[in-house]
Amino acid sequence: MSTPLDFSYETRPARVVFRPGASVTATPGEVARLGLHRVLVVCGSRGETTARAVADALGGACVGVHAEARMHVPVEVADRAVEVARELGADGCVAVGGGSAIGLGKAIALRTGLPLVAVPSTYAGSEMTSVWGLTEHGAKRTGRDLAVLPRSVVYDPELTLGLPVPLSVTSGINALAHAAEALYAPDASPLVSLMAEEGVRAMAGALPRVAAAPGDLDARSRALYGAWLCGACLGATTMGLHHKLCHVLGGTFDLPHAATHTVVLPYVLAYNASAAPGALAALSRALGTDDVPRALRELAGTLGAPQSLAELGLKEADLTVAAAQTAAQTYPNPREVTANGVLGLLTAAYEGWDPRSETPR
Repeated sequence: MSTPLDFSYETRPARVVFRPGASVTATPGEVARLGLHRVLVVCGSRGETTARAVADALGGACVGVHAEARMHVPVEVADRAVEVARELGADGCVAVGGGSAIGLGKAIALRTGLPLVAVPSTYAGSEMTSVWGLTEHGAKRTGRDLAVLPRSVVYDPELTLGLPVPLSVTSGINALAHAAEALYAPDASPLVSLMAEEGVRAMAGALPRVAAAPGDLDARSRALYGAWLCGACLGATTMGLHHKLCHVLGGTFDLPHAATHTVVLPYVLAYNASAAPGALAALSRALGTDDVPRALRELAGTLGAPQSLAELGLKEADLTVAAAQTAAQTYPNPREVTANGVLGLLTAAYEGWDPRSETPR
């Protein structure tokens, strides 16, 4: 017997511009549309050249470029950025780059209330959410606040042409994780589920093409389209075990964000499979497989992505600590989260075992 539909869906007040070249052709117009005249451009050191091109396009509307974004947004880095924004009298912020840059822009918005424009250059998806994150004393804390939701998101697939293939792959699978958890979120809805399935289909189809021909603008556009849909799912639902576990691994042990998501996702899906059959069925349709965890691990491996947490630098002694921290937090998940259960999951991911197996390959 089918279950009657029962859901809530809340749209977010964000505007999206998607086209090649938009970072320099559309960003000034988006800033002007918001009535901003003194924006601070923030980025990381690796994305500074691109950020300065955006700053040049903004002309007199840009009061400076702050290129100090760092992974997981350390609180001291956020403090300095807020100080710079205030010193320069900024009336808005433009974040150019991946999740670290957009995370720093969100930290500024959270503390100052300044409107944020996001110009993403990876597939992270943070630009579509009201989620912020800060790391302090080895712990990453997150929250939701509409003040940090970008008022405008400018997607320019040309910015991703230079994204190295390894980072393209891990960033893309990071995006897939948003859609996967949205499918079994307690606040899922039919529209979110449609976006999630299409986002997974688009990203999984695009990544092999990106790896084979990194300069293929159509492949890059499809990947960025998938990232947008997956990010929108992240923004509309509450994430579960996968995201909480990756926050612990990143914030406490400083593991690389996208690569950690890539390694962990198949194991979390295997852990949750029996309790989330509808989500696994949607992922099966999107990926064209009967074994979603194994297919995702093989997709990542075929494209050269890391296959174990050990490769990322995690120590075996860290597994128990990470499991205990993850189990101690409160968050929704379709299957009960226990320290022993998470430890088993982490052990398999640490060794790089087959996600469906209890023993190494």
